[in-house]
Amino acid sequence: MGHGIALTFARAGHSVAVTDPSAKMLASVPERIGESMELLGAGDEIKATLARISLIETTPDAVTDADFVFEAAPEKLELKQAIFAEIETHAPESAILASNTSVIQISKIMSGLATRHRTVGTHWWNPPHMIPLVEVVKTEWSDPDLARAMFDLLADAGKTPVMVEKDVPGFIGNRLQHAMWREAISLVEKGICSAKAVDDVVKASFGRRLAVLGPLENADLVSIELTQDVHAQVFYDLDNTPVPSPYLQELRDQGRTGMAAGAGFRDWEEGDLAATKARVADHLQKLEAILPD
Repeated sequence: MGHGIALTFARAGHSVAVTDPSAKMLASVPERIGESMELLGAGDEIKATLARISLIETTPDAVTDADFVFEAAPEKLELKQAIFAEIETHAPESAILASNTSVIQISKIMSGLATRHRTVGTHWWNPPHMIPLVEVVKTEWSDPDLARAMFDLLADAGKTPVMVEKDVPGFIGNRLQHAMWREAISLVEKGICSAKAVDDVVKASFGRRLAVLGPLENADLVSIELTQDVHAQVFYDLDNTPVPSPYLQELRDQGRTGMAAGAGFRDWEEGDLAATKARVADHLQKLEAILPD
């Protein structure tokens, strides 16, 4: 995530400092940025983009002159809290601090800081340099003007920011996405259909229009009355389990941990992981060319 965020701002003309506790990962940033830009069809911009990016060995040195700081560490609460304690000590008092967590409430991450008013969440989507959306998440302490400054920075960099007014787990996108995933897993777990059938249904039906017709637009399109009638017939039978499905643990116990392992909900062959990533990148590139701003 970090290299994609850095790429986005550098392409927009900003000077960017990148740090990573792993020297190997830090050294690989230019190569990864180059590969990502090739996938974007922006190979001719690689040299100029990399010229705006500095690789810095330590967090204090990386943030000392920053106007905006983005954290993109693993989804571990205590780790993120420790990182922001260090950032707060060394970043300018005027710097706006943002966490790229996908689901952890921003208030939990920032609760120990003395300058909580300048903190927000900025949930980028993977790959961050190709997915337009960034969710800007306010907490009860966030200064509205600083949250708006972050929103404007992202918009100026070509992203599609949305403001999340209340700090809830998962924000907007992941709450919507994982509500669907819960039902998808339930369908397979109950033997209603195969995992491939679930994926085919989504990709060959409503998934095709989601990029241009959001769910509430669609509800208005078909009418509130029809939406209400449909919900009355189906909601009672949808999965509403408040914890992760036990089927996920069953898969893990079987060693079916996902595509990289060769099996998850579905069986995969060598090369499928790289091919899937390339397919997604190609699809996103084509969407950019046909969708309106």
